[in-house]
Amino acid sequence: MTVTLASATLASLSHRTGLAVLDHLERSARIPVVDGLHAQGDLIVVPLPLIAASVEARPRARWTEVPPEGVELLRGAAGGNPHTLVADPGTCRWTADVADAEGLALGIFEASAVVYLLHPEHGGTGCAPGAYVVRRQREQWSRGPALGARLVAD
Repeated sequence: MTVTLASATLASLSHRTGLAVLDHLERSARIPVVDGLHAQGDLIVVPLPLIAASVEARPRARWTEVPPEGVELLRGAAGGNPHTLVADPGTCRWTADVADAEGLALGIFEASAVVYLLHPEHGGTGCAPGAYVVRRQREQWSRGPALGARLVAD
């Protein structure tokens, strides 16, 4: 995994999208850009080639261009804060029309330039150009002899 720094800051993304970030976050910080697996709260972003055998866009998937103000991918538990995918015009497309053997995928995006995920509590993360699957995170739990898994709630 490679991490680079891009010119976007929390302040610039917040201004662009109208999505406020919480006061504990440093708005002038540059947002790191990652070309590998990374997580943001209850989401995990996985390079598509890593899981292409189990996740794919359906053959007639409907793709939409990501507008500058972004696309909300998931809102936190109980109507909480949104995870928003932000991209420059013409650089990213998104589909939620996916087949996923595990049922965790929210969708796939393909980016020809750096794109960002913005969240009011977690701040921002950048994704290098490429194809990625956005999935819900799952956690394992145990209570005595009982074992199970549940979705991470943000």
